[in-house]
Amino acid sequence: MYHAIVFLPLIGFLIAGLGGRAIGSAASEYITSGFLVIAAALSWIAFFSVALGDGQAFTVPVLTFIQVGAMDVDWAFRVDTLTVVMLIVVTTVSALVHIYSIGYMHHDPHRPRFFAYLSLFTFAMLMLVTSDNLVQMFFGWEGVGLASYLLIGFWYKKPSASAAAIKAFVVNRVGDFGFILGIFGVYILFGSVNFDTIFNNTASFIPAAGHGEAAAGAEAAAAHGETVLTFLGYHLDKAAALTVTCLLLFMGAMGKSAQVPLHTWLPDAMEGPTPVSALIHAATMVTAGVFLVARMSPLFELSHTALIVVTLVGAITAIFAATVGLVQNDIKRVIAYSTCSQLGYMFVALGLGFYSAAIFHLFTHAFFKALLFLGSGSVIHAVSDEQDMRKMGGLRKHIPTTYWMMVIGTIALTGVGIPGTIIGTAGFFSKDAIIEGAFVGHNVIAPIAFTLLVIAAMFTSFYSWRLIFMTFHGKPRASADVMHHVHESPMVMLAPLFILAVGALFAGVLFHEFFIGEGYEHFWKSALFTLPDNHILHDFHSVPVWVKLAPFVAMLLGLVTAWYFYIRSPETPKALAEQHRGLYAFLLNKWYFDELYDFLFVRPAKRLGHFLWKKGDGYVIDGFGPDGVSARVVDVTDRVVKLQSGYLYHYAFAMLIGVAALVTWMMLGSSF
Repeated sequence: MYHAIVFLPLIGFLIAGLGGRAIGSAASEYITSGFLVIAAALSWIAFFSVALGDGQAFTVPVLTFIQVGAMDVDWAFRVDTLTVVMLIVVTTVSALVHIYSIGYMHHDPHRPRFFAYLSLFTFAMLMLVTSDNLVQMFFGWEGVGLASYLLIGFWYKKPSASAAAIKAFVVNRVGDFGFILGIFGVYILFGSVNFDTIFNNTASFIPAAGHGEAAAGAEAAAAHGETVLTFLGYHLDKAAALTVTCLLLFMGAMGKSAQVPLHTWLPDAMEGPTPVSALIHAATMVTAGVFLVARMSPLFELSHTALIVVTLVGAITAIFAATVGLVQNDIKRVIAYSTCSQLGYMFVALGLGFYSAAIFHLFTHAFFKALLFLGSGSVIHAVSDEQDMRKMGGLRKHIPTTYWMMVIGTIALTGVGIPGTIIGTAGFFSKDAIIEGAFVGHNVIAPIAFTLLVIAAMFTSFYSWRLIFMTFHGKPRASADVMHHVHESPMVMLAPLFILAVGALFAGVLFHEFFIGEGYEHFWKSALFTLPDNHILHDFHSVPVWVKLAPFVAMLLGLVTAWYFYIRSPETPKALAEQHRGLYAFLLNKWYFDELYDFLFVRPAKRLGHFLWKKGDGYVIDGFGPDGVSARVVDVTDRVVKLQSGYLYHYAFAMLIGVAALVTWMMLGSSF
C-alpha cells in the first residue's frame, strides 16, 4: 500500500511527461488525477490504521541506497503518526488540485506538462515525508525545490514568472546549504543519518536538569567538555555542537517554510498558476520545514537555545507577514502573506516544544488555505484573469458559490468560534491552541511571542475580511465588458472547494482531541518526543479566561475594522494612506526586504560577475590565453604572408639572405 501511495504519482509523472503528446491532454489529466485520488484514498486508510487505530510505527524497505565505508543508507518508508498525517495532507490536497486544474487549465495548450510537474512535485513531497533518514529526506527536499521551480515558472515566456522561479530556487538554496551542513553535523555527532540510530543515541545529550534555568546551567557547565565538533574555527562540546546542528537544520526549514529573512520568494511565487499556489504554498512545500523540525524533535528538545531561536523567528515572521498583508492589493499575494504568517505560528509552537499543536495547525491550515487559494483562482477565472482587488467588487451576486466558499475559508483562517466550547472552525482550535501555548511557554521569548501572535491574529482578521469586502461587496469596479463575462466556475473546479470547505469547518472539532487533547498518547504514540519536564500540553488547558478570549476579541476587532473601512466608510483607507504615506509605503513595499537584498547581495554579485567576466575571463584568461595566442599567430602569419609579393627580385633577395645566413652559420657555428 505504501509503495502505491509514493510511486503512483511518479508513474503519473512519467506517463504524462514522456507520453503526453501521444495520449493527449485529456488522458494526461485523467491518469495523473486518478492516480492521486487512489493515493489519497490509501493515505486515509493508512491514517485510520496507524494514527487512530492500534497500529505501531514500522519501516517499509524499498532498496539499498548508499553504502560507503561505515555509512549505510537504505531507501525505506518510515511509517508513524507524523508520516500518515503528512500523507493525507499531501495526497488529499494534491488530488483536489489535480481535479481543480482540469477546469482551471482547460485552455492551456501545455496541460500534459503541467500535470506531469504536479505529479512530480507530489512524488518528491511524499519522498520527503516518508523518509527514514536524513539523506532520503534531502533527496525529497531537493526534488520539491526542483518541481516548485518548474511549476512557478510554468509560463516561462512570462518574464516575471521566470524571475520568480529563479528567485525561489536561489533563496531555497541558501536554506538548503544550512540543511546539508546540519546533516553533516548529525552524522559527526551520532555516526549515522538514520532516524532510529539518531534518536536512540540522544540519551547522552539529555541534561539531567531538563529545561529552564537548570538546563541553561547544565549547558554552561558542559562548555568545558570534550570537543566533538569544530565549526567556523570554534571547538564545540556536545551541548554547543547539538545547538549548532539544530540551528543549521532550522536554517533549511527557514528556506522551505519562508521564514524571515528567507521569505522573499513566497509572494513572488504567485506568478505561477493558481493551482500551483494552492499545492505548493498552502499545504505542502512550505510545511516541509515544519515537518523537519517536528521529525527532529528529539534533537531540538535537547537544545534550549535552538528552541528560543525557533520561537523568535516564528514570532517575527507571524507579525511581519501580517502587517504586510494589511495593504496588499493582489488577491493571491494577500493569501500568500497569510500563509507566511501562519507558518510563523507553527514555528512558535515548535519553539515552545508544543510540536503536536504545530502539526495540528499544519493539518487544519492545509484545508482552509487550499480552499482560499482555489477560491481565489475561481474569482480570477471569473473576472478574466484579473488579480487586483481594486478592480473587483460586487461579485457576490455573480459568483455566489465561490463567495460562500471564500467566506468559509476566511472564518476558518480567522478562527471563528466560541471560546471554552467545541463550537468553532478548524483555525479556532489549532491557532488558538498555539496562542494559549505561548502564554504558558517557559522559554524567554514566549511572552513576546504571545503578544505578537495576538496582534497578528487581529491583523489576520482584518486583511482576510478586507479581501472578502473588496472582492465581493460594494459596487463593481471592473469594466462593463469584464462584468458582462463574469460567470461561476464549472463543477470540476467547485467540487474540490466543497470538500476543502468540509475540512475547514470540521477538521478542528473532529481531531483536536487526538492532536492536542486526551487522545494524545494513543494518537501520537512515539512519533513526537518531549522531555519529562515539558508540560505545555497540560498547562495550555488551564490558561486564564482572558487568554482564551484574547484571540476571539482580536478576531472581532479585525472584522469590525475591515467592515468599517470597506463597507461603512470606503474613503477612510485612502485618507489614512495619504495621512501616513511613509508607513503605508513601508508596508506596501514589504518592509523593503527586496530592495535591501538587491542593494546588499544582488547588485554586488552582478558587479562582481561583470568584473570577472570582462576583466578576469575576457582580458586575463582569454587575452593571455586562447585569444592572445591566436592573435599572435595571426600577427606572425600576416607578416609572413607579406613576403609572398609575387616579384622575382623579392624572392631572389630572400634567397641571398638565406645563403648568407647559411654561410655565416657554417663559418661561425662550426667552431662551437
